[in-house]
Amino acid sequence: MRLFVALSIPATVLENLSTLIRELRRADEHPRWVNPQNLHVTLKFIGEIPAEKLTTIGDALDPVRSARKVNLEFREVGFFPNDRRPNVAWVGIEASASLAQLAAAINQALERLGIPEEKKAFVPHLTIARFKETRLATALQAEIEKWKGRSFGRLSTGEFHLVESKLKSSGAEYTTLRSFRFAPEEPEGRQT
Repeated sequence: MRLFVALSIPATVLENLSTLIRELRRADEHPRWVNPQNLHVTLKFIGEIPAEKLTTIGDALDPVRSARKVNLEFREVGFFPNDRRPNVAWVGIEASASLAQLAAAINQALERLGIPEEKKAFVPHLTIARFKETRLATALQAEIEKWKGRSFGRLSTGEFHLVESKLKSSGAEYTTLRSFRFAPEEPEGRQT
């Protein structure tokens, strides 16, 4: 089984991101564009594990807690490593400090099971495309400029998910195996 831990993205944000991806794809079909329905905020990539370890992983994640929900805003479009030689196009995430704390707690819980801890700094983002050629088409550069500074929406959540990824010729297929509440529900009308 190929597993990762992630936050789900609300439908309204997915609609906005679908529009973005559709418009960018019109400008350049060559990058491998992500299916918007597969977008998620990855907190930890676990990788291949035997099916019999699934319960153990779930049990390790179950006690992960935070005093506060995670609050995110999806905005900006950028590239790794940069726009001169892009490998990946992404949508940025402005997050409350609780997001990095949650990712660190998940990392620690899974490290106890022998799942290697992430060594790189946690940089929240949504991958929207992968590039075979490491240069941007002029039409794509122009289209991206139109989206600079835009917000694609917000997310406030107290729940994360353990997800299985099945790689298929048509693209990855994701199945949520288990959900975990990490922060208390907010009373009605209270702002976080």
